[in-house]
Parts: sequence; structure tokens; C-alpha cells
Amino acid sequence: MAGGKLTPRQKMINLMYLVFIAMMALNMSKEVLSAFGILNIKIEDSNKLVETNNTDLFTQLSAKAEEQAGYYLTKKEKAEKIRNASNEFYTYVENLKKELTNEYERDLDGNLPYEEMDKGDKLDELFFEGDKPSKKGQEFIDKIKNYNRTVQQIAAQDMLEETKKKLDKRFAIEPVKSKNAGTTLPWLDYNYKGFPLIASITKLTQLENDIRVTENELLSGMFLEGTKKMASLSAFEAIVVPDKTAFFAGEKVTGKIILGKKDPNLKAHSVVVNGQTLGEDAMQAGQTMFEFNAGNIGEQDINGEFQFKEGDSIIKLPIKGNYVVVPKPNSATISADKMNSVYRGVQNPMTISFAGISDNNVKANAQGLSKASKAGQYNWNVNGIQGKTAVVTVTGTLPDGTVVSDKKTFNVRDIPQPSASVRGKTDSAKGNKNDLSNSTINAVFKDFVFDVTTTVKSFEVYVPGNPAIICQGNKFNAQALKAISRASRGDQITINRVQVDVQGAPGYKVRPSSPLVWEVQ
Repeated sequence: MAGGKLTPRQKMINLMYLVFIAMMALNMSKEVLSAFGILNIKIEDSNKLVETNNTDLFTQLSAKAEEQAGYYLTKKEKAEKIRNASNEFYTYVENLKKELTNEYERDLDGNLPYEEMDKGDKLDELFFEGDKPSKKGQEFIDKIKNYNRTVQQIAAQDMLEETKKKLDKRFAIEPVKSKNAGTTLPWLDYNYKGFPLIASITKLTQLENDIRVTENELLSGMFLEGTKKMASLSAFEAIVVPDKTAFFAGEKVTGKIILGKKDPNLKAHSVVVNGQTLGEDAMQAGQTMFEFNAGNIGEQDINGEFQFKEGDSIIKLPIKGNYVVVPKPNSATISADKMNSVYRGVQNPMTISFAGISDNNVKANAQGLSKASKAGQYNWNVNGIQGKTAVVTVTGTLPDGTVVSDKKTFNVRDIPQPSASVRGKTDSAKGNKNDLSNSTINAVFKDFVFDVTTTVKSFEVYVPGNPAIICQGNKFNAQALKAISRASRGDQITINRVQVDVQGAPGYKVRPSSPLVWEVQ
């Protein structure tokens, strides 16, 4: 049709083809515009349904907050903030749509003339200034970004992780790579620049749908996340429940181990124990505190029920348990850990307790008695006690405040006489003169239950043919060494009256030691 000289008839045919193609294009454009309009109506209807569902969810959450305020009240307050943020953003987008369509007259059903909304000039003028977003366009971008950030901050830990990912993708405003343009375009240009007005209106309606769906997912998450946590095994703990709380020696211990869940946010509507309805302050931190008099000696039952409000109904959970009442203790366990007597010159370890009373409620008193590092353990220094006996008095405070007491008398003794010791030998030993001369003199407490550390102050040595020689410290002096050097084979040299100081007992006098006889060979 484009080549050679055309006749008037051919020109007319060509013109008819052009008109026909234009008419086809025009008809196709109207169909596309109508399709956008129909889609817009369907999305608006969907938005109404989602909003109705959101209202129902919030009503349920509000009811739960009244029933179980400890767990749901905070969630309800968050949900209210999310609804406010969603409504504010939704209203902003709706006002944009009205501003862009206020010049079009709606039909009797309230629908816009979609086939006439083929121009995008009005939106382009509103959102763009040349190649950059206008003030209104930037405001639109900021509104999307701020809404996503705001609802995520409000929901915080009550939002499922998959929901967070959805929101970040749904409200993404990063630049988009365009195949048609062959380059990367700013998000606002890619989605709204140069489109027919009805297409942009439909996109704004879809954004409203994103807002309502987001609100729905977050409100649903307020229930779902709590349900997942409550169902998780990490919310349970193993609880040991003995068949009774007191057993006798030699008796088989019986009971059971159950999986229980202690939710600090769960609070009963009412708790009844042994016919008594507990006060509001008894129900706290996922547990119920009760208190009543023990009753008669023997095994006693605990009966009652938890009452939880669920909707218009009261759910009752039975309470069953038992305990054993034993007589009040009237005697304390007071014993010296080494023997039935206590000794001067050493620290005497003691075990003191009161049956049925914790260590922090037991007090023991005696001259020189002090608490050790472990429960029920004491140390007793009786160096300052002059008599032959000493008394330990013990008092204990029962849970009801009653004070019980007991006492025990112990014999007070001096530590036994030590034995002179040379080269690990006591009483008698044999060896040459040089071995004896080079030896250190010690004193030991044979067959004594305490480990006693001593320091030798002096001792006496008897060498045949010489008077008694007194040596200071634990070594022979020059006079003694000279006398020993003159001793003959078979002579018996005696080490006697070793005087010692006991470490940890300054001023305490120990009897002089028994002798050791050294036979010279």
C-alpha cells in the first residue's frame, strides 16, 4: 500500500483500512478500561469483607482480654493501635482516589465511567514534577514506608516471622527493573507514571486491600502466636508429685512425674481449696498460693478446683493432693563429730540440727561455739572452759513461729600426753650416735582422733654419766652433742619432757611428753 502511485480508488481503500484499524484499537482500549473497572469493583467488595472479618477478630480479642487480662490485654491494646494506623492509612488512600476522580460523574450504582478514564495526566501532575516525585508523590511513598514500619513495631514479638517477610515484600518501594523501558525505574514511576487513570485507581484500591489484609494477618497472629507458644513443649516442665509429702525410713517412696505448664500470664477466675475460696492476691505468676492449718497428725487430703472463665461458661479443673502431719520436733541432734567428749587445744567439729526445721531457723549457743561453712556444721573451741563439762543449747523456730529448744552436756578434756619422737619412732629406738645427733626432736599424739600440729619449745636429754641437759627448740645443743659423742655401745640415751605449743591454741599448755629411749649401737 505504500509503494508506487496510487489511484483514487486505492487511496480510498487504504483510508478505509486505517479507519478500521483505529476502530479496532479504540474498541480494545474500551474493553481493557472496562476490565480495570470491573477488577476495581471486585477488590472494593473484597476490602469490605476483610474489614468485617477484622472487626470480628478484634471483638474476639477484646473478649479474651476481659477473660484473661494477664495474657490478652496487652495484645488487645496492640491490636487497637494497629487498627488505628491501618484506618488512618486507608483513609489517606481513599481521599487520594476521590481527589483523582472528583470530576467524573458516577452512575446510579455508584460506578465511575471507566471507559472515559483513559488519560493519566491528572495523576502524573499530582505525583510527579518532571523526572522526580512531587511533594505529594513523596508523601505517598513515605506513607507506605511508615505504615509498614509502624505496624511491625507495634506487633513486635506477637508477629509471626513469616508475616514480617510478607509485609516487607508487600510494601516494598525499591526501584524496579523494567523490561519494556530497558532500565531500572523508581518504584513510583514504574507503578503509576503514564498509566490510564482507571488503572492507577485500581492499583490504589489494591493498596487498600493490602492494608486490610495486613491488619487481618496481624490480628490473627495475636491468637496464633500465643497458641503456638502454649502448645510448644518448651512451655512445659516436669513436675514431681509424690503420693505423700512425708515418708518413714525404710518405706518405699511412691509418686508420679507429670508434664505441667506454668503460664505466668494465665490467671484463674476463682480457686477453691478445702472449701475456702482464695483471695485475688493468691492467684499470681501462673500459680496459686494457699495457706491453712495443718490439722491432726497423720495423712490429710487437699481438695478443691480451679475455675476459668471461657466465653459464657466456667471451666472447672479439680485439685487433688495430700500431705502428712508429723508431731512437732522436741529434741535436737547435737553431736561431736569425733567422739562424745570435746577437747581443749583443738577445734571440735560439731553437727547440730533440729528435725523438721531448716538450718536457717536453728540457733546453737555455747561458750566458744561458732558456725562453720556448711548447714548444720559448727566448730567448738573449749579452751576457755575451766570446768569438766560444757552445755550446748539449741533452739529452733517452727513455720508457725513456735520456738522449741533442747540441750546436751559434753565432757571437757585436755588433749592426751604426747610422746617424744625421733626419726618417726616413739617409746624406743636403736641407732648409732651420729644418727641421733643429726635428728630433730618431735612430739606426737598417738591414737588421738584429731590431727594436732605442734611446735617444739624444749626437751631434756639424759646421757649415761651426765646430768640432765635441757635443750631449747627441737635440736640438740653443743653440751648434749658432746655428751652423746662420749656414749658407748649399749648405752641408753633418754629423750624426755618434750614441751610443745599447739598451733591454733595460743596459751594452751600441753603436758610434757613421755620419754623415748635410744640404744646406741
